[in-house]
Amino acid sequence: MKMLALDAVQAFVLTAEMKSFTRAAEAMDSTQSAVSLKIKRLEDALGRRLLDRTPRLVRLSQDGAAFLGPARELLAAHAGALGSFGVQRQRLSIGLSHHVVGAELPHLLRQIGRAEPDLTLEVSIASSWELLDLFDSGALDAAIVLRHEGRRTDGEVLMEESFGWMASTDFEHSSGEPLRLALQSESCHVHQMAVTALNEAGIAWQEVFVGGGIATIGAAVAAGLAVAALSPRVAPPGTMDMGESFGLPPLPTRSVVLRSRPSEPAARRALRTFASALRATAGH
Repeated sequence: MKMLALDAVQAFVLTAEMKSFTRAAEAMDSTQSAVSLKIKRLEDALGRRLLDRTPRLVRLSQDGAAFLGPARELLAAHAGALGSFGVQRQRLSIGLSHHVVGAELPHLLRQIGRAEPDLTLEVSIASSWELLDLFDSGALDAAIVLRHEGRRTDGEVLMEESFGWMASTDFEHSSGEPLRLALQSESCHVHQMAVTALNEAGIAWQEVFVGGGIATIGAAVAAGLAVAALSPRVAPPGTMDMGESFGLPPLPTRSVVLRSRPSEPAARRALRTFASALRATAGH
C-alpha cells in the first residue's frame, strides 16, 4: 500500500487552486522549487501526471482533475483527526478594504477554511483609512488596504491594483456635457484620486450619486446612473472601463498593502494563505 506525503498533497492542492507554484510556495512558506519537487514526487508515487506546466500557465491534467477532490478530502480528514482531541480554536481578525476584494472573496475564504479549519475568522470590510485606525488601535490582527500618497509607507506590498472609469455598457455620455460621477465621501482617497485626475485634465464633472461603500457605488454604476472610479475586480458584472471611449484621463495604480501582527501559528499560516490567494487573483 502506497503512503502519500501529506505535505506533497497539500502542495498539489494549493498549486491547483492558485494556478501558480509561486503562490502555493508563499502559502506554504516554502520555495517554488521545493513545491515543484514535492508535486513531482507525488506524481511519481501515483504514477500519474497531475499538472500540465507551461512557462505562463499551470493547469490540472485529466488525472489531476480526478485526484483533486480526493486530495482535498484527505487533507480534511487529516485536519479532523488532529482536531479530535478538542484543540483550542485560535482567532484571526482581518480588515479588508472594500476597494480590494470583490466577487472572489468566497474563494479566498475557502482557501483559509481548508488550510486552517480550526481557526475562527473575523472579517471586516471598510475603507482603508478606517481599517488602518482599527489596526493601530489593536482591534484587528491584520489589515489589507490601499496605500495612498501622503500616508504611511510601512507594510508588505502584495500587488498593484489598477483603476478604471467603470460604467454600464448602456451608459451614455455626450461630449461637452459634465461627466456624471458616482462617488463616496470626500474623505475617500479614491474619490480624491478621481476628481484630481479629472480636474487636472480639464474635464467637467458633476456628482450625481453619493454612496456609503463600494456595494452602493457599484449598484449606481450597474443601474446606468453614473461612472465611477473602481478597480475592475470590484466592479459589478455588466460594467466595463469606458475611460478610453469617453476620453478620460488614466487613473494611477495603488499598492495593496498587508499590515499584520498575528501571534498564533495558525493565524500566521492562514494570513499567509490568504495573501497568496489574493495575489493569485491579480489580473483575473
